[in-house]
Amino acid sequence: SEPEHVKRLYGLDQDRTKDFGKKCLLARRLVERGVRFIQIYSGGNHNDANWDAHGDLVKNHEYHAGNTDLPIAGLLADLKQRGLLDETLVVWGGEFGRTCYSQGALSATNYGRDHHPRCFTTWMAGAGMKPGYAHGETCELGYNIVRDPVHVHDLQATILHQMGLDHERLTYRYQGRRFRLTDVHGNVIPQLLA
Repeated sequence: SEPEHVKRLYGLDQDRTKDFGKKCLLARRLVERGVRFIQIYSGGNHNDANWDAHGDLVKNHEYHAGNTDLPIAGLLADLKQRGLLDETLVVWGGEFGRTCYSQGALSATNYGRDHHPRCFTTWMAGAGMKPGYAHGETCELGYNIVRDPVHVHDLQATILHQMGLDHERLTYRYQGRRFRLTDVHGNVIPQLLA
């Protein structure tokens, strides 16, 4: 059992944040016990709507952000306080980018947005990542990248680098082709590293 101040840190004292808070607290406990890879999901189960808002965007995202903001902040603070954030890489992302263009009913209070393959936001903390740094920029419409593009293979190469793995050495031959986790691409993004 955790002390009350730790339960509050993760939002376990609030109905809205309790479910995701339990997942974040479990993640911290797993980190403390040496588990190397931990994945937490938010939304998308049979009892809960997911982040895939093609309609009622404001209601949907306010709901999910409100459920997760406090617990993920609690996880980062708790890892840092315990001296674990320096060796733990936290990656927050989703399945793909989204356009800023409306989709759905298109009223002032009910609209969504469509899938978008060109722009995507992910954040990372801990494990030698540069704190407070934003990399890349889109046009004013959020449609195209105008500065510092990052391919998904670059992101993967950087994550593997921070885990102490050289993505170019993780190569195996299969049916006459050389495969690796970053396919045939990928460069570590040095600007992201502290």
